[in-house]
Amino acid sequence: MSAVDPRLTLVRDGLADLRLQGLIPAERFARTRACTIISPSAPLTGASDPAAERASELLFGEGFDVLSEDGEYAFGQTARDGYVGFVQKAALRQGAPSPRWRVSALRTYAFAEPSIKSAAIGPFSRNALIEADRSEGRFVHAIGAGWFVREHLAPIGRFDADPARLALDYLGTPYLWGGVSSLGLDCSGLVQQALRACGRACPRDSDQQRSLGRAIEPQDGLARGDLVFWPGHVALLTGPDEIVHANAHHMAVVREPLAEAVARIKQATGSDPMAWRRLSFESP
Repeated sequence: MSAVDPRLTLVRDGLADLRLQGLIPAERFARTRACTIISPSAPLTGASDPAAERASELLFGEGFDVLSEDGEYAFGQTARDGYVGFVQKAALRQGAPSPRWRVSALRTYAFAEPSIKSAAIGPFSRNALIEADRSEGRFVHAIGAGWFVREHLAPIGRFDADPARLALDYLGTPYLWGGVSSLGLDCSGLVQQALRACGRACPRDSDQQRSLGRAIEPQDGLARGDLVFWPGHVALLTGPDEIVHANAHHMAVVREPLAEAVARIKQATGSDPMAWRRLSFESP
């Protein structure tokens, strides 16, 4: 990775984030404007074009710092993982998020009223952030969304401790390049969302995720929760002999014997696993 990673550096057409002044060359520097995602999810693209490649995705309630605007799009940086790109302005509201809850269910709906029989809005995916202003019975009202069933939420600060279990919840979810939601996600998106639900900060791409934890060697023993990396790919171990991963071969999230995945990827790409990492998943 270069010293200045364009995925994480908020600069475009000679305009850069004021916080980068003195660190990178730019013709102009400006302050960003804090915004919050108000759609259940919003693609982050590499250009201000609906046909542009999806680089990543933001979930409801996430922060997005806007540097400039281009037609119907805003150019900025995600608050959670620092990824840079374009988001449609219709998916944003002014102001930084102040969440009290997060969605802990794999996916859920908000309702127009505190009743499951009222109009449903969504779905909203795990790790969406909820800024609540009131509650009624089993329902919590989220600003900009509606009424969520409390059982599908967790207070900010209460996390899981088993990323493998959380990743397995996504079994069968379609593979989607740049996706991070329960409706579609890629290999690093799956790992990122599983770790976020465990209260762990996690970068967006698999090459960045190779910096997580500490290096281990397979001969020393593999364990549930370890990560295995190939060039451009990452999987999460559910045990010493099995992985769960989102992959383009199956076009879905699957669980697969580790040995079979290693052999299949070796045959397809010529690559053996390039790194193995171990994290601590104790509850905060």
